[in-house]
Amino acid sequence: QVQLGESGGGLVQAGGSLRLSCTASGRTFSNDPMGWFRQAPGKEREFVAAITWTGSSTFYADSVKGRFTISRDNAKNTMYLQMNSLKPEDTAVYYCVADVEGNWQYSKDWVHWGQGTQVTVSS
Repeated sequence: QVQLGESGGGLVQAGGSLRLSCTASGRTFSNDPMGWFRQAPGKEREFVAAITWTGSSTFYADSVKGRFTISRDNAKNTMYLQMNSLKPEDTAVYYCVADVEGNWQYSKDWVHWGQGTQVTVSS
């Protein structure tokens, strides 16, 4: 069974940092794009960042560009999201995704999803 498991969420003050991890089990995603989405209360799920299977190209939502960094370690079947200069508006459940069939910014086009990890940024 294919599973994506997120970790690293928590409560942090504005301006602080968190590092999210996503580890895959059941199969390797080393040949697939991976990414992160988030969903805040009362809002639709939104694209945060994505990374190609080699890690050579990365893509970010404008709202996180310059503050978040996505990376991956294919040997460990793990992807990361380093989040710096966090803002209260970054508060959301963050989801790890893998294997996309279509537009990377559309949640419906991603095949595999994790259960999500809560990130809360206090002001």
